[in-house]
Amino acid sequence: MFKKSKVIGLVCAAIFACSTAAEAANVHTVKEGETLWSIGVEHGVSVIELKEANEKESSILYTGEQLNIPASISPEDEDLLSRIVSAEAKGEPYSGKVAVATVVLNRVAHPEFPDSIPGVIYEVSPTGNPAFSPVMNGTINQPADEESKQAVKEALAFEGQGHGSIFFYNPEKATNHWIATRETTNIIGDHTFAK
Repeated sequence: MFKKSKVIGLVCAAIFACSTAAEAANVHTVKEGETLWSIGVEHGVSVIELKEANEKESSILYTGEQLNIPASISPEDEDLLSRIVSAEAKGEPYSGKVAVATVVLNRVAHPEFPDSIPGVIYEVSPTGNPAFSPVMNGTINQPADEESKQAVKEALAFEGQGHGSIFFYNPEKATNHWIATRETTNIIGDHTFAK
């Protein structure tokens, strides 16, 4: 009986320790010079989500202030998003990589697209073609470079802001001319972004 009580006590202590550690991981103590933007990039969450999670009207932060950090995307989804950015925007400027990641995130939030990162990336058109060419040619399976990983973190912090782009294409390579009928929102490097 004593052994059983001891085991139950140890299990309860372990559960409490794990939940306390998990809670601590979801709180950020503001350091001098930090902004909601820099904290969002560090944790992969948007400024809007940080404001909502902390019931903040403004962006003013105080050193030592405790911020609740809302859940971000899973490590698997972040890796997949980084790999599509790396494959789609290889050789493009950093801002173009952020914009490609933002397109995927905007699609996840858009009612006409799947509601998950894998759903958007692996979506197949009615004609049977993947939405993203790296899915078809296999470059999606290559590891992401560090710049693409950082671009994804920035896009996550930027989520919910910007031009609302849900498409991007290279006008020199695009074979479907329908895309050119969409409203252009930005041009970065070789990519035109549209909605």
